[in-house]
This record gives sequence, C-alpha cells and structure tokens, in this order.
Amino acid sequence: MVISAIDVHVHVHDARARKLRGPEAERQFQERAAYFKRDAKALSVDDQAQQYRERDMMAVLMNGTDETITGIPAIPNDFIAEAVGNHPDAFLGFGIVDPWQGAIARREIRRCKELGLHGIGEFNPARQHFFPNDTRFYPLWEEAEAQGLPVLFHSGYAAAGSGRPGGRGVKLKYTQPIYLDDVAADFPDLTIISAHPSWPWTAESLAIARHKANFYIDLSGWAPRYFPAELVQQVNTLLQDKALFGSDAPSLSLDRWLREFEELDIKPDVRRKVMLDNARKLFGV
Repeated sequence: MVISAIDVHVHVHDARARKLRGPEAERQFQERAAYFKRDAKALSVDDQAQQYRERDMMAVLMNGTDETITGIPAIPNDFIAEAVGNHPDAFLGFGIVDPWQGAIARREIRRCKELGLHGIGEFNPARQHFFPNDTRFYPLWEEAEAQGLPVLFHSGYAAAGSGRPGGRGVKLKYTQPIYLDDVAADFPDLTIISAHPSWPWTAESLAIARHKANFYIDLSGWAPRYFPAELVQQVNTLLQDKALFGSDAPSLSLDRWLREFEELDIKPDVRRKVMLDNARKLFGV
C-alpha cells in the first residue's frame, strides 16, 4: 500500500476499551461527545483501521490517563499494542503513563518500547494536574529520550470538562505551551509534539516550534476552518517542516477535518509535508 497521509492523533472509542475504564469514564466520554457535537457510539479498532486503510492512510493511536487525579483507570497500553499488531498496515501506537507514578511510570515507558509502540502520549497536564517543566517529572523525559520515543502533550483549551461546573476540575493553566519550552531545551534529543492549535496561546507554540529543532506541532482537535490566521501563515512558511496532520478523530470527524484542510490556502508542497512527509521522517515509516 502506498501511504498518502499519516494522522498522528487518533483516539480509541472501542467498546471493549471503554468498558475497561468504568462508568465515570463513560460519563465523561458522553460529555466530550456533546462538546464535539458528535454521536457517542462506539467504534471498534477493526472498523477504525478499515477507515484509514480505505483512504490509503495510517493513524497513530493515542491513549490517555489521569488515574492519580480521578481514580479512573486507563486503557491498558497492551490494548493499543494489540490493535497495532493486528493492523500494522493501518496503525502506529503511542503508550501512556501517569506522570505521578514515578518509578512505575518510568518502567512503563521502557515497556512501551518493548511493546513496539512509537511514542508516549497523550499527556494531558490539564487533567493530570502537572507542569511538564517541574523537575520532579524529568526522569520520565529522560527515559523517553533514552528510548528514542517522542512524547505528545495536549496544549491549550480542553474539551474535557468544557462548560461544566468548575470544568470538572480540569485546570487550563497546566496546558500553556511555554512550559514545554523548558523541556525542549533541557532534553534536546527528545522529540516533543505539542497537540492542537494551542488556543489561547497559539503564538507560544509557534514560537517554540520555530526556536527548538526538537519541537513539533500537530493540527488536531480543531476544525481547520477555525484555524487562526497566524497558524496557517506559519505552517505555510517557516514551520512547513514542523507541522503534522492530526485530526483527533473520531472525536472530531476525520472527513470534516480533511475537507476543511483541503479548503485552506496551503501550498501543494507544504500540504504534502504536513499530511505525510514530516510524520514519515519523525516515525521512520
């Protein structure tokens, strides 16, 4: 199969995986579905793989956990690894660790490498309540760097808890991209992906990507028609080698993201870099 694109930010909505997380996680899932104005139905990883296969695309499956803060268990990394193993033509996979679990988390990063996963993420500091540049968490970035595993962080506004009383405890201060600048500087051999357009701190993320060779952005989680003008301009010029196609599917419809991105005034050679070439280099595909 000739690959036409790599979606670097895709989530699992498989019924088996959702059941493993329990009723509270399901309630939160329903809330996020309402935020994105989408159906909350399950989507099996088999069907998900077929969606990408039919488009001659690959997808990078993301996981997440905030177990220390909420008590909700994560989808096991083994589930992600199994999905990748069953569909190696359609999927790459990222594992996840709870940053508050210290040595356990560090060992799990090593195990993710053994499982054949391609990175660690999605870290979501707003839900996990930590600053990435807190040196207590530096052993995790040191381990990921040693294992050659990229790390992906949610940045900017959070769909989780949006419009709910107290935002369901989700704290946006932790997702300001500038805190990732310290990590990029202190771990120059660690590849960092800042997910989403990072609103309301879009300019910060763009500046770091321009300044730090090991810092990338993905374009997931926002409908492209709402991309800030400065994001489109920077992707089209200075950051054409640092931007990655990501949809956040199925939270945000893959078809909608593709359709609206096609409508943006992006140069053809840049479009190919964003959709495919940059990710191929990053993941060695």
